[in-house]
Amino acid sequence: MKTVFKISALALFLFAASSVSYSQDPCDPQKVLENYSLFSEYHKNKDYLSAVPFGWQVLECDKQKFAKWIYYKMEECLWVLHDSTDIPEEQVQSIEDTIMAFYDMAAENYPEESGYFLVRKAFVGETWLGLEPDQLISLYETAFQKDSSVSIYYWHRLGQLYKANMDDASNDYKQKALDLYGMLSQREPDNPQWNAEQEDLVENIGELVDLLKKAWDHDPDNPEKAWKYASTAIRAGNYKDAIAALEFLTTKNPESVSYWNQLATAYHKDEQLTKAEEAYKKLIQLEPDRKEHYLNLGIIAKDKGRLSEARSYYQKASEVGGGWGLPIYYEGLLYEQAARSCGFEFNDKLVYLLAVETYRKAYNMDPSVTQAKERVSALSTSIPTQEDWFFHGYKSGQTIPIKGECYGWINRSVTVP
Repeated sequence: MKTVFKISALALFLFAASSVSYSQDPCDPQKVLENYSLFSEYHKNKDYLSAVPFGWQVLECDKQKFAKWIYYKMEECLWVLHDSTDIPEEQVQSIEDTIMAFYDMAAENYPEESGYFLVRKAFVGETWLGLEPDQLISLYETAFQKDSSVSIYYWHRLGQLYKANMDDASNDYKQKALDLYGMLSQREPDNPQWNAEQEDLVENIGELVDLLKKAWDHDPDNPEKAWKYASTAIRAGNYKDAIAALEFLTTKNPESVSYWNQLATAYHKDEQLTKAEEAYKKLIQLEPDRKEHYLNLGIIAKDKGRLSEARSYYQKASEVGGGWGLPIYYEGLLYEQAARSCGFEFNDKLVYLLAVETYRKAYNMDPSVTQAKERVSALSTSIPTQEDWFFHGYKSGQTIPIKGECYGWINRSVTVP
């Protein structure tokens, strides 16, 4: 009854000049429909001053019938009038006295949108009414419990309240802020602000990693906490620390490409090459058309000294990528590095020539692979000269197989220019 009185008083106080008729029962269904039609028409024409008394009359009689429309429209009316310079201060105060009850009414009678109305209640409590921080935090938290998908803007406002009022001795707002910005960093992984907010809460990112590990240790079956810890450890360059959490996550979610990608990278960075290889093979099972998986397997094979196998993976990556030039550049690196590790005799120069030809192929396939063009220029003095061809009795157009104990895996030929 108190809420209804406030609303009625506001309507009468603000809008005494309106022509709302009370000649019949104001809650007669036909009258309610008539009042809603008048309300909607005034709202459509942006005559919010005239619209509001009809809106209040509808809500006093039936709070649910027009819920999908009336609460959003009434909110707009109240906000515009509140911010208007054309109404007296005492009338602004009357709106502020009523707005919290309005949002409670909207949340109760339009439950599908209760999260929105409750978070707006928290927002006006913060920006209009200047409520105490603990009260505001409670209002925001209640809203997010109803609907966690509300705008990130409001989550950020709660995060700032946590940060401004955290006290290790009396509340857990610091941990709540860390959790909140960790969640936002997952919702918007390309937004650097959320990671920066987390790091601002601690002395360094290493401390943040430690805090997130403790949080996961206390709740070891929680995938969200495991991911926060793992992703932050990776951001800090602590790949070894991330592995246990990522292994847990891939066990919990064996079809998650994101988790397997991160685990494969962590294994590779930590030089656990066999496990990295297994992880990339799992990724190929999950995404057989993803060119990067074959490239990464080629890099692993190269690191393990299996050069012919590495080349096969590079060529497969190029094929899957529809003529992707980067893996062919990596193939050229295999030849160049093999030649560098063997010597600088004529046979070695032939391998340098093979590398140059491969780099040219990579660049022709994909001009964005500019490093391939740079390698062609860099090796210009390492390939056979005209004198080398003449001295060894070769003529233009002849095909020469690559030989030598360093190059048994290559099984390729070059053509005399």
